[in-house]
Amino acid sequence: MLAVAGSREHAEALREEAAAVLSGMGLRLSPEKTLITHIDKGLDFLGWRIQRHRKRGTNRYYVYTYPSKKALASITGKVKALCRQGTNLELAVLLHRLNLVLRGWTTYFRPGVSFTTFQYLRAFTWRHVIAWLRRKHPRINWKALRRRYCGGGWWPADGDTVLFNPVKAGTTRYRYRGTAIPSPWPTPD
Repeated sequence: MLAVAGSREHAEALREEAAAVLSGMGLRLSPEKTLITHIDKGLDFLGWRIQRHRKRGTNRYYVYTYPSKKALASITGKVKALCRQGTNLELAVLLHRLNLVLRGWTTYFRPGVSFTTFQYLRAFTWRHVIAWLRRKHPRINWKALRRRYCGGGWWPADGDTVLFNPVKAGTTRYRYRGTAIPSPWPTPD
């Protein structure tokens, strides 16, 4: 996928130039999968949304990478599916399964601008686990449920198994690697 600004002729010229560079490496562009778009419109690639936005409080524009809506829908679908399983499971088993999925997903999306998405995922997962507990124990009141399954607090736990908090995974900041990445295109002098 390529992201550029300009006219249709410029896009075709860029496509040909990229094809020439890739052919030197033994690769080729797939016409069905190659997309040339303006960076302000953005593109989805490997679960990431890559798009240029104005930085809040300034007039400067930066390219941001964050989880795409499709990737978020995928993880929320997995959380829903795990929490829709029968209530015959123990809470520790459910938490363990959720933790595996959540840790892997947040580790993949740590390098981007993912903090807000992690906050949403945290609230979404908490809501579904609590709903699962309410279905498991329909006659227990909220206070007893919290005391029994949240250790008196608000975060679900069963013994040593605690629900993974996606926000605590944190995000890593961008590292400028522009000079370390080799470019096949000549630099303008």
